[in-house]
Amino acid sequence: MTAATPAAGGTGLIRPERPADFAAVRALLTAAFDDGGEVADGVERIRASWIYRPELSLVAIDAETAERTSGSVAGFVMVTGCTVTGPAGSRTVAMLTPLAVAPDRQRRGRGATLVRSVLELADRAGEPYVVLEGSPHYYGRFGFEDARPHGIRLTLPDWAPPEAGQVRLLSSYDAGDRSLRGAIGYPAVYG
Repeated sequence: MTAATPAAGGTGLIRPERPADFAAVRALLTAAFDDGGEVADGVERIRASWIYRPELSLVAIDAETAERTSGSVAGFVMVTGCTVTGPAGSRTVAMLTPLAVAPDRQRRGRGATLVRSVLELADRAGEPYVVLEGSPHYYGRFGFEDARPHGIRLTLPDWAPPEAGQVRLLSSYDAGDRSLRGAIGYPAVYG
């Protein structure tokens, strides 16, 4: 992905978020999750912590405003750091959270384009894999699969099925590397 990549169906572009986007991203997250700003607060905590990876935090900008500095933020995805701890110790790995598209702009390919773009960037950065909690039906099309067969355990909410703890193996993944197996630890900023 270059500095700005066309979004699906000519609907705009995908690019790294900028500080000028933060307020628009907050509004988008609050609308998309309808949670009183809980996810948006979490993103702000992430940005202020060691797990923030600005190069892996992307926005989808609508076509009609793509030429502006911040434009109209139609979608957002972030890959952050977390830890995996197992028999070989602890190490930092990548986690995708959150993914959001404005409610009135969903089902047009923006979310899919954001996921594909951030996975490409994580792969180029040498990440062995990306973990997430989410719908196996939705994320399966991007190569995510149940993390348990790979020896990766995610603590999930009570309502989530076990297969919602997922992993997307990337090109530098080494199945023999024992440090890639174990329990995923969520940094305190996740709340």
